[in-house]
Amino acid sequence: MPTASSIRMQIRVRMSARAIDEPHRVASQLELLFDLTFVVAVAAVTAEFAHGIADGHGLAGLVPFLEVFFAIWWAWMNFTWFASSYDTDDVPYRLLTMVQMGGVLVLAVGVPAAAGHADFGVVTLGYLIMRIGLVGQWLRAGLEDRTRRRTALRYAAGISIAQVAWVLRLFLVETGILPSSSALPFFACLVVLELAVPRWAERARPTTWHPHHIAERYGLFTIILLGESVLAVSRGVEGALEAGEVSSPFVVIAVSGLVLLFAHWWLYFLVQAGEGLSDRRHRSYLWGYGHYGIFAALAALGAGLEVAVEQSGHEVEASPPALGYAVAIPVGLYLTLLWAVHTLVVADRVIHPGAVLAGVTGILLLPLASPWIGVAGVVASIAAICVLLVAATIATNAGGARAGIRGHDAASESSGES
Repeated sequence: MPTASSIRMQIRVRMSARAIDEPHRVASQLELLFDLTFVVAVAAVTAEFAHGIADGHGLAGLVPFLEVFFAIWWAWMNFTWFASSYDTDDVPYRLLTMVQMGGVLVLAVGVPAAAGHADFGVVTLGYLIMRIGLVGQWLRAGLEDRTRRRTALRYAAGISIAQVAWVLRLFLVETGILPSSSALPFFACLVVLELAVPRWAERARPTTWHPHHIAERYGLFTIILLGESVLAVSRGVEGALEAGEVSSPFVVIAVSGLVLLFAHWWLYFLVQAGEGLSDRRHRSYLWGYGHYGIFAALAALGAGLEVAVEQSGHEVEASPPALGYAVAIPVGLYLTLLWAVHTLVVADRVIHPGAVLAGVTGILLLPLASPWIGVAGVVASIAAICVLLVAATIATNAGGARAGIRGHDAASESSGES
């Protein structure tokens, strides 16, 4: 039974850098609760993108989708890396984290307006709330961790400057001072500014993020996005069932979509990134930033599968090739980026680049055949290619393992004879 003194110790703990090699470091309960708030935001942006695809405006909805998803991903990533270095799990830390959770929920409320009418007012407000909580965390780290004070204060300053720029952008757009043609380039410049802040701050003195903890956190967010795709498919199933009887294309797309998600999960977790990040910490920026494309592709895949299932029950405005590409492009992007980030942190090749190139090429050509094989045929063929990739990697890795065992046995025999 905890004593009063042990409870008081948790009320306020001096914030200091956690050890890089801390044993048994896993995600905390607070981090898992934090991730749950992002489920709402991701579900909102995925549903809006699905509506755009179904209405035949997939390309028009792509930019708002990527913009809002960047805000979601960047807020999640900033907290994740901070927590890996400075998680004290005391009362001030928990309260500031909960402020960030509230910001995520406000952002989620603003997703429909942002995606449908380019109104980023509520999204910017939610983002502002999240950044206030994060800046508070960094200021506390700067006050209490003297060794890395300069790094923490650089983070606080950089994040604050970027946030002021986001609010300024909103003001300029709302007042008409910034023409609509300049809104996207302005957004791109602010993205570059955001991405530059960690690199600049870490030059003072690197933070002590834990490689295995970071790998686990990214894996957990991948599972969340795969779960969102399952939810999106279930929405499509519901829409198709409401429209009429169950058809064979409906069954094929629903089953193929589930197989596709299973294959994506299998391929992602072929690599345990913790060891690689530990040995190649200098590649953490490319590895971490590369996951934006992976995460966005998974969210977009959920939207594409939702519409593909839904159209099997009733007509939608999008053409069959467009629906095929709504699934094929996210899958192709996911496979390409997954191979790239795996290559950054592992010495042994897990997925052969030739297999990835052949698979992605075939996937991107399949929607052209949709007038003959239908959307169901396209989705089923994409799933089949992904299953073949999984099978090829299993066979390759198993062969490498057997070769390693034979080599080890031969070396042992040679040593015994000598």
